[in-house]
Amino acid sequence: MPAQSRTVLLLSLALLLAGCGSGGGTAAPTTAAGAAGAGVLSVSDHSPLGRVLVDSSGKTVYFADQEATGVIKCMGPCLGFWFPVVTTTGAAPAVPGVPGLGMVKRSDNGQSQLTLDKKPLYTFKLDKAPGDSAGNNAGDDFGGVHFVWHAASIGGAATVAPSSSGGYSGPGGY
Repeated sequence: MPAQSRTVLLLSLALLLAGCGSGGGTAAPTTAAGAAGAGVLSVSDHSPLGRVLVDSSGKTVYFADQEATGVIKCMGPCLGFWFPVVTTTGAAPAVPGVPGLGMVKRSDNGQSQLTLDKKPLYTFKLDKAPGDSAGNNAGDDFGGVHFVWHAASIGGAATVAPSSSGGYSGPGGY
């Protein structure tokens, strides 16, 4: 089996298994960064994506095309896989070389979520270690909205690099 097919198969299996473990209950929204402040975000060189934003634990930070205007649409079940990067300091952190950081208040829980050029920022459940980028170019569906996710690239380059697997697009979410 070609490596690309194995990657898609393994990602699909991991997503299926992750969705099966919910027990039918609803999970409370969680955050990747917890009470974030200075140092919550930094820039890391990530091959082949280039320079990307990472959280305080080195995990890749993402945005969704469908939230480009700053309106948060990832709520409810979406938050079981995409974790908002939040701050409790009342201000967006200053990250050298990264203009455009800001905040938006989430309507579902009142938390201040960090944004890049008005795009709300998240980390991804299937990224287990620094340098992972399983969410880049991933597609999923929650609450009637189809999301397409991209690593938050920094510097004048394109905002996304093509994914070798083309991303995951699961029916109704994960």
